[in-house]
Amino acid sequence: MANTKSAKKAVRQITRRTAVNRQRRSKMRTFVRKVEEAISAGDQAAAKTALAAAEPILMRAAQKGIVHKNTASRKVSRLSASVAALGKKA
Repeated sequence: MANTKSAKKAVRQITRRTAVNRQRRSKMRTFVRKVEEAISAGDQAAAKTALAAAEPILMRAAQKGIVHKNTASRKVSRLSASVAALGKKA
């Protein structure tokens, strides 16, 4: 258990930051899941709008340190390719 004033403050900060990061990660995953669901349903219009909403959320998560910048870019790239592939199938 923290027994100095600075260590107790650090515990409070870590707790608060963990809660915020958990919310941001959850939001990011929700937006990505919406894109994936639209892709699996084969609805290109819904997939495009979901991707347009998910891309800034992913990049913001990268800025905030929730995921690495390259990870966010890779996710956006793969989702974009999947949405583009829907148009070629139809």
